[in-house]
Amino acid sequence: CERAPEVSIPYAISPDTRAALAIASAEWFGNPAEKLRIIGVTGTNGKTTTTHLIKEMLEKLTGQAVGMIGTIHNMIGDAEFETERTTPEALELHELFAKMVAAGCEYVVMEVSSHALVLGRVTGVRFEVGVFTNLTQDHLDFHGTMEEYARAKALIFGQSDVVAVNIDDEQCERLAASAPCRVFTYSAYSDAAQLVAKLVKLHPDRVEFCALMVGVLERTSLAIPGMFSVYNALSALSVMYLLDYALGDCAVALTSCHGVKGRAEVVPTGRDFTVIIDYAHTPDALKNIISTMRACTEGRVMTLFGCGGDRDRTKRPIMGATAAELSDFVIVTTDNPRTEQPEWIIDDILRGMDGIATPKTVIEDRREAIEWALSNAKAGDTVILAGKGHETYQTIGRENAHFDEREVVAQAIEGQKR
Repeated sequence: CERAPEVSIPYAISPDTRAALAIASAEWFGNPAEKLRIIGVTGTNGKTTTTHLIKEMLEKLTGQAVGMIGTIHNMIGDAEFETERTTPEALELHELFAKMVAAGCEYVVMEVSSHALVLGRVTGVRFEVGVFTNLTQDHLDFHGTMEEYARAKALIFGQSDVVAVNIDDEQCERLAASAPCRVFTYSAYSDAAQLVAKLVKLHPDRVEFCALMVGVLERTSLAIPGMFSVYNALSALSVMYLLDYALGDCAVALTSCHGVKGRAEVVPTGRDFTVIIDYAHTPDALKNIISTMRACTEGRVMTLFGCGGDRDRTKRPIMGATAAELSDFVIVTTDNPRTEQPEWIIDDILRGMDGIATPKTVIEDRREAIEWALSNAKAGDTVILAGKGHETYQTIGRENAHFDEREVVAQAIEGQKR
């Protein structure tokens, strides 16, 4: 307790009960984190893909099961466990660590959210290697300002032995300048970085580049489209190098890594247009996926998206403007409205589209919106379903209703054949 309760059972007073919970949880499970080599990945975008890439590369190079903790699921080798948060509460986190130790894991790679850093979920956890991918607007409903959001993310520097930092991101470079730990830099453009991507080639189904360090140049590729995939690959390669794996071996391992469900995921339709499911739910992520598909789309880019209810309202008009400025057609719909009225959320989005001539339609029901998009797509078009990604539900009110966009697309395509 942080203040004395009116109870007759034993209690302990702590100035910070969240930190105390983390310490007590570690002790309860026998301090399992001390028996693991832990990699922590933070940043606004790219955490999930980066952690998956690191896990795959470690397993390919060691032949051992690797633990993973993140947004989509928690994993011990091939075994999957459901998750409710990007980074679990301290008690659950140390229980997972204990299970990973029992399963013989040496490495754990985990996403570290700004919430987790501020709320003490990872207090006492030491990261052998940390990663800072980028910093763009998100979670201002919790942090209040970008300054506070940046300060929260920067806490990872104080808990890491070394942090790999994307110096093409101005915020990351600024925060790294005052880091209390060793910093390793990577970049897709600057020769000042310690790891640089050269001769980058973007294809509809992959990226290719040469990974350059002093005295070392290795050609590699990743089967996920987009410039952001180059950055995710650089993040993963940086971690592997800092864990003392040869860059050449890592470059080879990267070529056989797979994409992540709901991240630039191509949905098979058997039609002459392309459907992409992507988790983009921030202005920067939406910009990235639209720009990525624009570069390899012969026809129109049609973007379907909404914004989450009970979350940061300030990003809604920004996302509306982003979609309208970069797309050829926009379908505004719902995401997870939660306890907000869907029309309120849509109105916030539409304000950002004022004065932009891009054609659009508003269809509140997301299933109907997807069906409309597919029935109006033409040869060579790309339809982007943004926001839901890996999620297989839609939160309306306080209930989660089953909603898997892959199933919705398949049903809509089947319905069009009849």
